[in-house]
Amino acid sequence: MSGEILFLAHRMPFPPDRGDKIRSHHVLKALAKLAPVHVATFADDDRDMAEESELVSLSQSYRLVRRSKPLILAGIQSLFRHEPVSLSAFRSPEIARYVAQVLRDNPIGTIYVFSGQMGQYIPEDFAGQVIFDFVDVDSAKFEAYAQSERGFRGWLHSREARLLCVEEARLARRSHVSLLISSAEAALFSARLSPVDRTDCDIKVLGNGVDSQLFDPAAVNPEPAMLNCGGPRLIFTGQMDYTPNAEAALRAATRILPLIQRQLPSASLHVVGRNPSEQLLALAEVEGCHIWGGVPDTRPWLRAADLALVPLEIARGVQNKVLEAMAMGLPVVLSSAAATGIEATGGQHFSVADSDEELAENCVALLTEPSRANAMGNNARAFVISEMSWQAKLESLSQLLAQLPRPTRHAA
Repeated sequence: MSGEILFLAHRMPFPPDRGDKIRSHHVLKALAKLAPVHVATFADDDRDMAEESELVSLSQSYRLVRRSKPLILAGIQSLFRHEPVSLSAFRSPEIARYVAQVLRDNPIGTIYVFSGQMGQYIPEDFAGQVIFDFVDVDSAKFEAYAQSERGFRGWLHSREARLLCVEEARLARRSHVSLLISSAEAALFSARLSPVDRTDCDIKVLGNGVDSQLFDPAAVNPEPAMLNCGGPRLIFTGQMDYTPNAEAALRAATRILPLIQRQLPSASLHVVGRNPSEQLLALAEVEGCHIWGGVPDTRPWLRAADLALVPLEIARGVQNKVLEAMAMGLPVVLSSAAATGIEATGGQHFSVADSDEELAENCVALLTEPSRANAMGNNARAFVISEMSWQAKLESLSQLLAQLPRPTRHAA
């Protein structure tokens, strides 16, 4: 490749404690091994800001901006500008000035854009190569939200889906290559483009991985607080202010757990993840349900579990929570949506079902047959090590950069 890299991400890639940040974290570290990297990104909270030293050590230069614009203000601005709310929410004059300065003062050959919100910072006259990591198809996610909501919220989600679809097509045309997290997401993304764009745009897959050395059951001890609860113990992990995760946790606690408890009365469900809502916190009143909130390290909690239950109804891309549970040697019972993009074998590496009754039956079957559950967990870990490591997934990144057209210097 030629020149340095400008990396734009909608969330600080440190700490890698949620799905999108895990991916951006590993991509950024891989890029930094190939060329000097300049980083522009947003911090959501104090935990993000506390990781600023990571950017100091990894990047040639950076700009970290604390995102503080209220969502209601972003919504109003988006109505006046006829644009997606997510673009208004991530618009920052400080980031824009930094991008202009970096392009003016440094030999930037490539802009790597992580997530659709950051496409607004690509200058029209940038003459280098643009790699756009959409991760998954945001517009399709909002379409799914719209179908499950009525009234104003349904209208708002439908509007966001429609405008994001237009923006995604624009960004795909602007980019030398568009990256999606799985073949299914790439096919969906392509299908939503016009026939002309579908022909002209280069759409490739860059899958997610997992750090199987970090997520190793031999590396940690089980969490004592969870071991003290009734068993068998089921776990669901994830960022709990993310709507699909919150809805899956509610489904697991109120619809699936009671079905499991008909046959296994002492079964308990453990929801582990930051920012649970009041509605989720209230689930602690459900018999056998424990809402732990954010924890410094999910591995001891996974280590203390007997089974991971992932009943997502809306899922885009590859679910890191599934890969991490598999790496920890846990048997995983999941919906077909949660299994998307993981080319494992149902019944061997995990157990797939979609109705509440089938999910509960699959959980009971594994929990009452320890030898089968152990075999599935061992198979899952072996699969992750051989097929889903970050090293294997990111090997293609340097090859991709080498194959792109050689850029000319940006004229500021």
